[in-house]
Amino acid sequence: MKISINKDYDKMSRAAADLVVEQVKAKPGSLICFPSGDSPAGMFKYLIEDVKAGRVDLSQCYFVGLDEWVGLGKDDDGSCTKFLYEHFFTPLQADMARVKFFDAKAKDLDAACLDMDAFIKLHGPLDMMIVGIGMNGHIGLNEPGTDFNLYCHHAPLAQVTVEVGQKYFKKQTALTEGITLGLKYLQEAKTAVLLAAGAKKAGIIQQALDGDISQHIPASIFQTLPSSVILLDEGAAGDLAH
Repeated sequence: MKISINKDYDKMSRAAADLVVEQVKAKPGSLICFPSGDSPAGMFKYLIEDVKAGRVDLSQCYFVGLDEWVGLGKDDDGSCTKFLYEHFFTPLQADMARVKFFDAKAKDLDAACLDMDAFIKLHGPLDMMIVGIGMNGHIGLNEPGTDFNLYCHHAPLAQVTVEVGQKYFKKQTALTEGITLGLKYLQEAKTAVLLAAGAKKAGIIQQALDGDISQHIPASIFQTLPSSVILLDEGAAGDLAH
């Protein structure tokens, strides 16, 4: 586990984009998992700039979306999939045959999980899995108490996730369940990357990286991942023991 503390969110975002660029230059056909949300938005901006400037070619990569709110999809405001389209795949003009999202509107969510597992098995293993961290230590929508050895799965959302998740919606939205890549994929990824920015994340980062390894703090799994990289800004790193 390598911890990199960056001066601010912008520097952290540039560092995250650099990790992706290095990965793709080493293996043009990499399979990469991206999260949605505030944490990776700056990284996506830099990656788009890098592609347009000719610094990297992402056209041979395969991509998967980390998670989704059950019942929502790419046409729904606030969905993880729509976020990734708007912030990355549409401006990238990506070949969407190389991109896989969860069908979170499927009648059979177990089948939707198996469909994602099959895509990863076909094109994987994951070369890079990039995640953020929730205020309760969740990774993707792997909530506290989730077994570390699950692959794709769906499960009820924690109340804090439902409350914090409202920031992505213009009006109050009922969120009950999430569908997500499981933590087993994080263990199997060649490189696992955690992004966190802002002083509001300092407490949970300290618990995850300095505290006990426990299913109660899913992000604590990073302590067990030797090839992982933790990218923080100074705010998020503020409570760590240095």
